[in-house]
Amino acid sequence: MRRRSALVAATAMAMVLSGCLGQPQNADTARNADAKEVTLTITGNAVAGGKNSAKAAWMTDWVIPRFVEEQKRKGVTAHVRFDGNGAGDEDYKTKIALDLKTGGGADVMAIDGIWIGEFAGGKQIKSLDEIVGKAKVDAWEGWKQIPQAVQSVGVFDNQRYGVPDGTDGRVLFYNKKLFAQAGLPTDWQPRSWDELLSAGEALKRLPGVTPIQLNAGTAMGEATTMQGLLPLLVGTGKPLLTNGKWQGATSNMKDVLGLYQRIYGGSGLGDPLLQQEAKGRDKSFAQFAEHRIGILMESDYLWRSVLEPTKGAVKMADRNSSVGWAMIPAQRPGAGVRGQDFVSMSGGALNLINANTKYPAQAWELLQFMNSAEAVKARLGGAAQITQRTDVNNEVLAGDPMLSFIAQKVLPLTEYRPGVANYTRVSAALQQATADVVSGKTAQDALNGYQEALKKIVGENEIVSG
Repeated sequence: MRRRSALVAATAMAMVLSGCLGQPQNADTARNADAKEVTLTITGNAVAGGKNSAKAAWMTDWVIPRFVEEQKRKGVTAHVRFDGNGAGDEDYKTKIALDLKTGGGADVMAIDGIWIGEFAGGKQIKSLDEIVGKAKVDAWEGWKQIPQAVQSVGVFDNQRYGVPDGTDGRVLFYNKKLFAQAGLPTDWQPRSWDELLSAGEALKRLPGVTPIQLNAGTAMGEATTMQGLLPLLVGTGKPLLTNGKWQGATSNMKDVLGLYQRIYGGSGLGDPLLQQEAKGRDKSFAQFAEHRIGILMESDYLWRSVLEPTKGAVKMADRNSSVGWAMIPAQRPGAGVRGQDFVSMSGGALNLINANTKYPAQAWELLQFMNSAEAVKARLGGAAQITQRTDVNNEVLAGDPMLSFIAQKVLPLTEYRPGVANYTRVSAALQQATADVVSGKTAQDALNGYQEALKKIVGENEIVSG
């Protein structure tokens, strides 16, 4: 009996220590499911009066009181608190990682989609199926309203880890007035890279106009990767990461850098100096608004925040009549990922459930409530912005043809960045490769440099070449 008691005590102590070390324990999906009083905490990178203040206000003034009232009608007393944070993205990520490592943290957490692989690979988070139960997760009506491509921001190794928290999309913006002057159609939709370049050649005849702005170089940071290289890469039929292998010196990557060389290698189609300036991206926005750039690859952020005629960072009074938009073509028809004619990239965050929560069933109810159509509309506060839900987009974007275009045409075929730990370093190497091209190197030399940098980041065995 003494031996058995000692063994039980030792086992219990090991379990406690395991929890203290932050490894999520085996999920009990029914844990406290019938509790009549629950305490839940939500965390996100938002704080009242500071960063993402509107989101913080939505959480505290709309989500929490209404969820508490809903639970009260079910006979449950819910105590819910929003633990806001206004730190930089990396500092916020560090805090989340520390919370998870020590077995603490909020019950519902917001994270950037590109962190999911790092946390999941480190066993710090678990899938919704493991925490809540597959049957309950699959039964949520919201999944039918979120396009599969958008759901992928919360998926890792074919497992759902969270619910997407909004999204966006990349397109080609173009100046209709300049197109008309160059003899190009104002309802333009290129179907290949060659057609994009042909439009650039026509625009080149207009004095004082830069035909094409394709973000490049290190000064533009992640904008180079997301609004430039990655959309082009998926247009060759291959994403950056496939089955755990990174694209190195492949023919696909060479074709992408080759397009950069055709635009910035002395053709006059793009301005290489603009890509190297510290404020080059902001200057490109201003030049586009001033009718000095013909085609600009960007996210819907350009339309709704930068060029917005009354509140935009670079107000464009004639935006609605002068700016057109087109889908990004694959290298040639049918050459994009999944055989697509057109491609895009999207960014996005997700909300997940902490595997250490005492109340998995109630945390899932809260997560569903936060992503209901009513809650998502409330978060917008009357603004026109793309959400994760198709039904909400159809309603709130009805008066905005550009954002409706993103929601209806782009989101169903979009791609997301790899949600793995090495992505940010690989992205920096990609930015450097484009910087090499715009500074005068050949596409092949830039590709060789990228290959060597990639080896140092992920190791030669994790790279596909050729």
